[in-house]
Amino acid sequence: MPSRHPACLADHAEASANRSTALRHGLAACSLAGLVAHSLPALAQAVAPAAPAASSAATRPDSAAPQRVEVTGERESDTDKRRLSTAAKIIVGRDEIERFGDASLGDVLKRLPGVTIGGRPGRGGAIRMRGLGGGYTQILLDGERVQGGLSLDSIDPEMVERIEILRAPTAETGARAIAGTINIITREGFRKRLNDLKLGFGLENGALAPGVTWTRDDKLGEMSYNVSGTVWRWRREDAGSVTTISPEFDQTETNRSSDHRHGGNLNARLQWPLGEGSSLMVMPLLVFSEGGSRRSSVLDLRRPPPPDIETFDHSTGDNESRFALARLNAQFRHRLGDGGRVEMRGGVGSSQSRGSTVRREFDAGDQLLRTSVDDQDSRERSAHLNAKYSVLLEGDHSLVTGAEIDMARRTETRGTLENDVAQLTDFGDNLRASTRRYAVYGQDEWNLTPEWSAHAGLRWEGIATQGQGDDARTDSNRSSVWTPLLHAAWKPDPKSRDQIRISLTRSYRSPTLQNLLGRPSLSTRYPVTGENTPTSPDRAGNPVLQPELATGVDLAVERYLPNGGLLSANLFHRRIQDLMRTVTALEDVPWSDLPRWVARPRNIGKATTQGLELEAKFRLNELIDEAPAVDLRANLSVFRSMVDSVPGPNNRLDQQPGGTANMGADYRVPGWPLTMGGNVNLTPGYTTRLSESQWLVQSAKRVVDAYVLWTINPEFRVRVTASNLLQEDADSTSLVADESAFSTAPTFVNWRVQVEIKL
Repeated sequence: MPSRHPACLADHAEASANRSTALRHGLAACSLAGLVAHSLPALAQAVAPAAPAASSAATRPDSAAPQRVEVTGERESDTDKRRLSTAAKIIVGRDEIERFGDASLGDVLKRLPGVTIGGRPGRGGAIRMRGLGGGYTQILLDGERVQGGLSLDSIDPEMVERIEILRAPTAETGARAIAGTINIITREGFRKRLNDLKLGFGLENGALAPGVTWTRDDKLGEMSYNVSGTVWRWRREDAGSVTTISPEFDQTETNRSSDHRHGGNLNARLQWPLGEGSSLMVMPLLVFSEGGSRRSSVLDLRRPPPPDIETFDHSTGDNESRFALARLNAQFRHRLGDGGRVEMRGGVGSSQSRGSTVRREFDAGDQLLRTSVDDQDSRERSAHLNAKYSVLLEGDHSLVTGAEIDMARRTETRGTLENDVAQLTDFGDNLRASTRRYAVYGQDEWNLTPEWSAHAGLRWEGIATQGQGDDARTDSNRSSVWTPLLHAAWKPDPKSRDQIRISLTRSYRSPTLQNLLGRPSLSTRYPVTGENTPTSPDRAGNPVLQPELATGVDLAVERYLPNGGLLSANLFHRRIQDLMRTVTALEDVPWSDLPRWVARPRNIGKATTQGLELEAKFRLNELIDEAPAVDLRANLSVFRSMVDSVPGPNNRLDQQPGGTANMGADYRVPGWPLTMGGNVNLTPGYTTRLSESQWLVQSAKRVVDAYVLWTINPEFRVRVTASNLLQEDADSTSLVADESAFSTAPTFVNWRVQVEIKL
């Protein structure tokens, strides 16, 4: 825990502002300054006899003359920030973010301990901590929840200053984090003048993906600013197949598609000093993308259905979509006379997602059998306001209290046509879902003894939701959650940097607005015309979903090596109640005269998950004296979970593999302006039993990445990255009742060349 004496904090702030690098750790600057000032007379007296008398007399200053002691220091390293945090935290700074020249944040995050990415390699997907998907991981952008359908893959890594990963929730960051929290911090305010331009060119399966990023840090009068913008474009050619087997039929549908998309984003931080101890920061964010696809498929019926049921031979389809988001956040800070600080944060956001999908099915004679059209326009509005008061108290206490309110409303306009006949007319064209959340919290962080530090907090959140159900009726829910949180760190030797952490927490997961809308999305992939099957069900929300609540414990051991490396082991356990899971079942539904297979989220009972996470980062010559200066990093995570209401084996939580592992290395070639490195990411295949009659089988994922960085001069660098070098197929199997669907799709090597210019 850092010292909180005001004089020490002031010295540390001044030392951090000077970047001339005399001390190894920024926090040590405070203690060293006091030690030097206190010991200077004794040191001078001790050294003086060693010099010749004449020289000593000539150079000895007047004892009455003022003495000037100048102490310089450097900013805390990411490892130091991690060590000094009471709650278990991983911090990823700019060096690690830009190492591979990744085009997406998902590619950066996939190499971190316990983080897995859904979807095919090289294509991005949902970000999961500890293998848990479906909202278990709290995603924050500058400390605020990501809303409005914003995907982190739409944020260019060049816009990010650092990534903070908290393995356990805190009262201040929020308790909607059963798996943990990932906080994306965008480029911070002015530190030094930057004017960087990066030109990137990606290549996948013969298709070029160009992109340009510009970053500018400077001052304009009293205002300091940071602006970062990106524009990009890509085109992809894809193929795949789905084989469906049931007692009635046996078929394979082979698909081909051509996709294209372009977009851009703009992010800024504008900061003004407002007198002594006060500042105002404004943070706008704009994101935009649009694109489309053209698809075709051929159906191979190896065992056709009865002759009285009409089947299709091939199909075509088109899709167009557009996404736009605007967000404006502001932050006001004011330092009070009692040593406290008040911080106010607020913001508004608006997003729109529009899409139109058309599918046409033909017989062997190319006669049109069926046309389905689905048009959707979703709009989401959000607003939040947070107030926080923090103060340093006697006894080395740091007290923080605060209150929060945020609101979000989703409006969805949707129309579905089958052969020009409107479907789902009972629901109307417009549906709404909304959520309101209120929270108050308090936390205290203090040093109990030289060996012990602690962080205790209590948070209350009230949640009110509304959503329209299957019969277009609006259902409302209200719930509240008390979440006590306790974190502690113990140093067996106060002089050592090694420590043991323990956290006891409660956390929860709330339904998304999309999950609260009961209006179904009709399946458009039928094995026979007009039929609906277990592996291609309709999808619908559930307006009466209740939030999940989890009780957890985390235990971590951390050893910090002399030259910035570390070794750590982390154990975690979570007990979850009111588990939400999407279950496919045959239902009597108001939108059909016949029963339909429908996949919808439900609360199904209790579950348990636990795991072990190991991490190591060090330089090879720290262990072997004659070894080259290769930076090594490795992590291994093992997960296990069990859902009480589902019989085993494999009754694990959704999308959670048995573990994940990474091994990477970086090496700067001596005498050459050349740095190279690589990473191997492994996620084993797994089977999940979702219910008594529903399973999902996922294939293993093995991804190899490599890069080379050539520094031509300090203002010009070229980086070449190759991702997904193994290009293994992505396979999955869904089994519902007596029907199975096996999907397979190829993956491709992603090549990327990035030119980095300092203007």
